[in-house]
This record gives sequence, structure tokens and C-alpha cells, in this order.
Amino acid sequence: MSATNYDNQLADWIIKEKAATELTNIVSKLRFENSTELVLFRNKLVDQNISEVLNLHIYAREFVKQKITIKETLPIAQAILNARVTSAKIDLGKLTSDFMQEGGENTESFVTEKLGKFINNDKFLEPKDVILYGFGRIGRLVARELIAQEGSGNQLRLRAIVTRNNRESDITKRASLLRTDSVHGKFPGSVLEDVENNCLIINGRSVHMIAANSPDSVDYTNYGIENALVIDNTGAFRDYEALSLHLQSKGVAKVLLTAPGKGVPNIVFGVNHDIDVENTKIFSAASCTTNAITPVLEIIVKKLGVEKGHIETIHAYTNDQNLVDNMHNKFRRGRAAALNMVITETGAGKAVTKAIPSLSGKLTSSAIRVPTPNASLAILNITTKKVTSLQEVNEMMRSAALEGKLVEQIRYSISNELVSSDIVGDSCASIFDSPATQVSADGKSIVLYVWYDNEYGYTRQVMRLAKHVSNVRRNCYY
Repeated sequence: MSATNYDNQLADWIIKEKAATELTNIVSKLRFENSTELVLFRNKLVDQNISEVLNLHIYAREFVKQKITIKETLPIAQAILNARVTSAKIDLGKLTSDFMQEGGENTESFVTEKLGKFINNDKFLEPKDVILYGFGRIGRLVARELIAQEGSGNQLRLRAIVTRNNRESDITKRASLLRTDSVHGKFPGSVLEDVENNCLIINGRSVHMIAANSPDSVDYTNYGIENALVIDNTGAFRDYEALSLHLQSKGVAKVLLTAPGKGVPNIVFGVNHDIDVENTKIFSAASCTTNAITPVLEIIVKKLGVEKGHIETIHAYTNDQNLVDNMHNKFRRGRAAALNMVITETGAGKAVTKAIPSLSGKLTSSAIRVPTPNASLAILNITTKKVTSLQEVNEMMRSAALEGKLVEQIRYSISNELVSSDIVGDSCASIFDSPATQVSADGKSIVLYVWYDNEYGYTRQVMRLAKHVSNVRRNCYY
């Protein structure tokens, strides 16, 4: 390569970096001043460095098969800012793609037309107080997300964390566990202990640390908390009767369980969340595996129909297994988790029927726990009612990831090199591995590979459901 060519390429890249810097500035302004979030084909743009913003544009081009560069997205973002769009979540990639497909010429008029209901919307959402009951793996990730997504503070606000003890040593340890995570890395913010007031100060916000042994033993109004949503991630209270105890505490309006629940609606957001949230007080976000497989099965049921199937989950080990061989009340789970593949049971095959009733009696399921701390894989072996092809199956999943009600749930992967560590931190519930899809010669048997971050991907589903039941979901353009 000649020096001239190298200099030209460098100059071109610097121009792109400057444009990406402008885009990140617009993203920040919209977030804090207009309570509006921009994403790029479901990939977050908030708190991204310049190189990653440009990398996301490369993914966008491969995903939608259009030449979408920073040159195209920046004017659309500027038009969104100029139009005073408020209280919205907008997929900048999708909007740019629509502009290009429709042959748009003027970005300002196009944005005004497409986002008319979001413009001059001065009615900001009423914020909802959130109480985290329990502070384990999912609880800490939910705390991170509540802070990261708070923005201008008119959606969900983390007000309190309830654990068994709130001694000085407990608060210090909780703070340390929130700051650093062996799987998900450092918390990108500040966490300070205020032991005198039994609080953690997270990014300048005081969060009460409350000690309680029972869900009905706290008066949250003493802490200035009213009409709150309790997110119970303890795993100890899983049926309607036990979860109802939360509602006996003053200041609590609704309860969301981060596990499968008995006698309460089990919701996979994106599939069966359209229930009467006004008159329902207790919800379950189902399990991480149920959230991973249900969106994909929803597409297969609608497009091809299902005769029968088997779901095999290759699941990261969890805290309910033993680190070394020891006694356990379940078969095989007593063996060392980090050294063995462990066959165990999963209720995902039955649980999915709560979201898709037509699959009742058609699915079997089992699980293998493997020596990885996070990231899992579901293998869906399905006999379909209609004849299909490899190309048809992949295209229906790509379309679902691009448009429709499941764009937040399904990510369509085109990578031939995808492995489990690549999906750690992915916000989607299901990462569909398109190069791995298999279809039998007669077109009636398909094998689908669906990855999922069983911690973070599930947490994002919990957050989506929490916003929905709290009536703080912003207007979305996807």
C-alpha cells in the first residue's frame, strides 16, 4: 500500500470518528434533556466509545444488507434532536433503513412524519419507585440496569435494597459485589457506602439498605417510598400466597418475581405480556431459559406449526450447585460444578406452554449444566407441521429480529465463529445462531441453536416487564 493510500484511509477514518463523536453527543443530549434513548438495531449507543459506535454500524450493514454508515445515521439523529422528540426509545438503525428504502430526501421532514406522535410530547412519564428484595446475581444486575437506564429519572428509580442484615460489614460487602463482577466486569459508575444512614450512594443517588426477614415486615413509607414495585429475586417466595406478603408492607403496589411462579402470570415479555396490568398485582418473569426459547418458538408455531419437539439446554452452572463434591438434595447437583457436565431437570418445556398454550403436551426438555459461569445454549429439535427449508427458517428469524414485536427479544447472528463468551452481556433474550441451523431432507425436522446470557439477557427481560407493569414504557420506534 502506498503512503498516499494509507494517508487517505487515515483521513477517512478520522472523519468517521468525528461524526461518531457528534452522534454520541446527540445521544447524550436526547437521553438527559428529552428522556429519549437511541439504539442501533437494538444495540445500545449510550456510554459506547467511538470505535464501538463505528463497529455497530458495520454490524448494521451486515444485518439489514444496506449500506448504513455513520454518514447516514448522523443526520437522522440530528433531525430527531431538532424535532424535540421526548419520552421515546428509537432504533436509529431502523429509522435510517426506512429513510433509505423509502427514498427519502429531507431528513427533517421524514423524521417529523415518522415520529409525529413523539414530538412536543411534554407529558413525561410518572416515575416508579423500585425495591429490590434480595441482592444476589440477578438482583445486582437489575440494580446496575436500573441506574444505567434511569437517565433523566422519569421511569424506574431504585430506592431500596432489602437483605437479611444491614450491618456495616454487610453494606460494605454489598457495595463491593456491586462494584465488581467476575463475569460482567466493573460497574461503570460510583458506589459509596453511607453506613451511618444505612445507604449505598450509587451514582449520586441514595439507596436505602433495609434489613428484613419477612416480605410483610417493612414500612417503606418511612423511607419516603410510595406505590412501589418490589422485584423479588431471592428465590425463596415463589407462589401467590408467599408473594402476597409483599403487598402487606406499606408503600408496595406490585410485585415482580424473577423466577417461575405458581398461581401468578408467568410472562415472557414480547410474547404474552398483553394482560390486564392495572388489576394484576403479582407477576413472574418466568425463567431465563423460558425467555430464551419462547420468542423463537413463537415464530415457528406461527409460521410452520409444531407437531412435537425436544428442548435441550446446555446451561452454565449456578449457585445452587456445589463447588466441590458434597451433599445436595437433588440428584447429580452435588458434584463439583466447575469440573463436571451434569445432567439435570428443567421445567422450560412445560413453562413455555404458559406463554404459548398450543404447545401443551408437545415438548419434552432436559438440561446439562456445564463448567462455565455464565452463558447458555438451547437446542430446539422440532418436528414441524409444514415443510420448510434452511433458507426459509433463517429468513423468518432474521425478519423477526428486524421488524415486529420480538425485535428486542431475538438477535440474529450471522457469525460462523460465535461461542459462548461472545454473548455475555447481550441484551436480547435469544441469540439465534443462523449458521448452525439444520433442516432435514424432507423439510419436516429442524434443529435450532439459541444462545442466551442466562444472567444479563434475562435481566433485560425483567427490566422490560418491570417498565410494562409500572406503566413507564416509553413510545418505541423499532
